[in-house]
This record gives sequence, C-alpha cells and structure tokens, in this order.
Amino acid sequence: MMNTAGSNNMMSSASASGNNAQSPGLKTYFKTPEGKYKLQYEKTHPSGLLHYGHGKTVTQVTLAHLKEKPVQTQSQSSSSLGVSSGVRSAAARFLGGGNGSRALSFVGGNGGSKSVSGASSRIGSLGASSSNNVVGNSNFDGKGTYLVFNVGDAIFISDLNSQDKDPIKSIHFGNSNPVCHAFDPDAKDGHDLLIGLNTGDVYSVSLRQQLQEVGKKLVAAQHYNKDGSINTSRCTCIAWVPNGDGTFIVGHADGNMYVYEKSKDGSGDPSFPVIKDQTQFSVAHARYSKNPVARWHICQGSINSVAFSTDGVYMATVGRDGYLRVFDYKNEQLICGGKSYYGALLCCAWSMDGKYILTGGEDDLVQVWSMEDRKVVAWGEGHNSWVSGVAFDSYWSAPNSDGSGENVVYRFGSVGQDTRLLLWDLEMDELVVPVRRPTGGSPTFSTGSQSSHWDGACPVGTLRPAPSIRDVPKLSQLVAHRIHTEPLSGLIFTQESVLTISREGHIKIWMRPGFAESQPSNSDSLLSTSLKEKTSISGKVIGSSYKQ
Repeated sequence: MMNTAGSNNMMSSASASGNNAQSPGLKTYFKTPEGKYKLQYEKTHPSGLLHYGHGKTVTQVTLAHLKEKPVQTQSQSSSSLGVSSGVRSAAARFLGGGNGSRALSFVGGNGGSKSVSGASSRIGSLGASSSNNVVGNSNFDGKGTYLVFNVGDAIFISDLNSQDKDPIKSIHFGNSNPVCHAFDPDAKDGHDLLIGLNTGDVYSVSLRQQLQEVGKKLVAAQHYNKDGSINTSRCTCIAWVPNGDGTFIVGHADGNMYVYEKSKDGSGDPSFPVIKDQTQFSVAHARYSKNPVARWHICQGSINSVAFSTDGVYMATVGRDGYLRVFDYKNEQLICGGKSYYGALLCCAWSMDGKYILTGGEDDLVQVWSMEDRKVVAWGEGHNSWVSGVAFDSYWSAPNSDGSGENVVYRFGSVGQDTRLLLWDLEMDELVVPVRRPTGGSPTFSTGSQSSHWDGACPVGTLRPAPSIRDVPKLSQLVAHRIHTEPLSGLIFTQESVLTISREGHIKIWMRPGFAESQPSNSDSLLSTSLKEKTSISGKVIGSSYKQ
C-alpha cells in the first residue's frame, strides 16, 4: 500500500524520536534564519550483510533519478505486484544535488556531491516515484529517485522517497570493495551508473537493469581496467563529463586520471609513455581508438576528489599533495590552483554558476576560491577535525533576493570527521579584505595596505602557495551542529532536504522548513521542472548577471 504524505510525517516523527532516544546527544532538528530543518528519516544497510573489509572503505552517496522507461512496456495492475519486496514510495519529490556534486562527490560526494562526487552525477530532476513495483520484475519501470551508496564489499540502493530504512537492493563484489560511483540521468544507451573499486577495476551498468534483477551480482556490466590492466592503484573518484556524450573520468591513488568513452572497446592498449616527472602535469593520448582514450597525470600522490563545473568546461581536482587544480577540460590546460594551509585536500565542489569552488581537507578549514580572481577569496573556520564534504545549496535563495544579481548571497554546507554539519552564507559584497599594517608603523588603517595576495589575478597555469591566513576574509558559520555519532563523509542538497552521510553508511534526511509540515499532495504539479530549468533558476538566484 502506498504511504500517504500524512502517514510519512507521523512515521518520520516517531522514527526521529526513537533515534534521539538512542543517541541523547544528537538533535533531531537544527534552526536557521529561514526556519527549522527536521530529521525526517534515515537510511542504512542491513547490519548482518557486512563484509569483514567494511572498515577499509568510506561510504559515498550518489543521488540517482530514473526517468520514464524509454521502451514501452506492458502495464501491470498494482494488485499483481507484491508489496513486501517492493518499492514503497511516498508522493513525488522534486529532487536534485549540489556537488556536485557533485558528488558528489561524495562522490561527489563526495561527491555528490558527493559529491563529488561530479556535478552531473549529483543532479536529479523531478519525477513521481514508482509505488508497489517489485524489484526483480523485468517490467519494473524503476521511475523514481534512489540513493546509491557503498559499504564494505557491497553497493546498496535505497528508494529515497520510501520510509524504509533498509535498502531495496544490494550488489556484492566479493573480494573487492566499491569505493566511488556516479550517475548520469541523461545517459543514452542505458548504462548510466559507474562504479569504481579499490582494485582499480571500473564498471558501467544500467541502474534500472540492476533493479529488475533478483540476484546480488552486477548484470550486463561493461568492465574497464580489468584486473588492473591499465592501472593497479585503487580508484579514488569517478565522474561523468557533463555534456560529454558518454565520456567519463576515473581518478586513481597514484595521481593519474583516465578518460574513457562508453562507445569504445573496453580493453585498450595500456602502454602509455612513462611519466618522466611525477610532480608535473601531463596528458598522453592512446595510440589506438580504444579505452582509455587518454591519461592525465595530475599530481604526485592520490587524487582525492574531482568535480566538473555544471557546463563541463572546467574540472577541479584536489589531492594528497594539498593542491586544488582547475583545468580547462576540453583544451587539457591547467588554469589555476593553490595549496591548503596544511595537509591534503579531501573534497571540492562548484557553485551552480561556475564562479566559485569550495575545498576542504586536513587543515580543518573551508576555502572559497574565485574563478574570476583565480585565488582564495574567503575561508571558514569551525570544524574540529578534517573537512570531508562540501557542497553549495543551489536551491536556497536569500529572503530578500530579487534576482537582479545585486548583493548576491550563496549558501553552502560542510561536514567533517568531527560529526558536525556547518552551514555558511557567502555574501561577496559584505566581505572586508583585511588590511596589513607595516612593521613599526602607526596602528591605523590609513598607513596599511592590502597584501600582495590581492594584486590582481595570477597568470594562467599558476599554482599559488597558501596565502597568510590574515590576508583572507574570514566567514562566520551560520549553523554548527553535531548530527551523527560517526565521522561524516559527505552531504547533498535537494529541493526538499539536506542529506548527511556518515563514513559507516548511515544517511540522514533533514527536511527543509515548510516541507516537513506540508508534503505536496499533487505530484503532477511537480513534474515539469527539468535540469535546464533548475540551472536557470539557480542562475537567477545566485548571480543572474552570469552568462549561463
């Protein structure tokens, strides 16, 4: 039986109360100037199905929206479909992601966001959820929004709009662990889900096809880098290239990133030239028209996260060496970048308009990079441990925003290994650049000057050292709450909610102010907003003067 919006609210309230009783130090809500975000429900994995290698991986979540099934299938009445193993869903939800992503993120999220997780893998679009469809039925339409997440040696799939805590599908990989994944809502040939393993192996599959099958193994998968034939180091991040017509990238722990095309053979020639200088960026192309079609050597040490700008023009990477690097993807050119204050950078995310990039890492700070200035323009202090996930909230708009582009405000979030969620507001017109006073001079602002950090944009291709922390404006956190008992690995913003993800595979869905009290009753009114419309809306809210 399909749950009603009213019963969803009652169930979630009861669930939230129960969870709070188990963890008395955790709140089931947090307040912001626009209202209260409430813990609606949680998602996790069946505890009895974990592999012994569970502790070796960090859970990432990919938001995956399945549209109408393209092939016309014979309709079945709901009475012929079982309920116990079915997808029990609430009313349709307008959903989408931030990282961008994504991803993600975290894939993306790491990413997305998150994150990165990549931007495209974190963005869903609107659709009604299927109700009472049996997973394992070949006629299963699968339409709806799903959470794809990895724990131990398995990938789990949950219906986001269902109150069920346990997933509806699990896929097990035996002696290897999935560590990153990405989804393409606009995939043309059905293969829309990418999965990267700690062995370096990569799979592309159809998410809908996995949901149709009863078993716990991948079906109809395309296998890349089989048994480490191209690269034996673990996959660290994976993303579809926006507008790339089936092109995707895979980052590895040895600092190399490979470009694949779905339309080409998966067993390529692994003989790329030897990398002469591990510290220098280089690109090599395959000699034959097989996968992988190119190898990018990004850095010395692991690539920790990759995120594409929404239009796919730019690609940001962060790595073990502590550097953010921004590339012109099509032209294979390093545009800009810079170093953390300390240690590795772990996550990155783009604003929807492509103007700003967030980074977080082992220095416990959140940094805001400007693409126009090609430098850090703000930083946020508030986490007590490593920052593991960042994302812009592309659905939020300032209460007094008129879409004119004046006094633009961005909302973004960060999560860390300190188990806390922080929300921030970035209002560029309100940032005050600190003034440095000359040594021995009069302690007045009139004798001071801005540091060299603000002397115009640096030349293209320059990697900047970390600026003095005194030279960059400091942001104040809007919200800071301990929301999990475990370290966090990512967050995703949707139209209705904020999703927070722990390293151990527990996901919490926090409903935005207004959504928890009044669930939409007419799903049809929500079905007209596409990704393009979402982009234009976001552009209007956070910088309509920017050319989309």
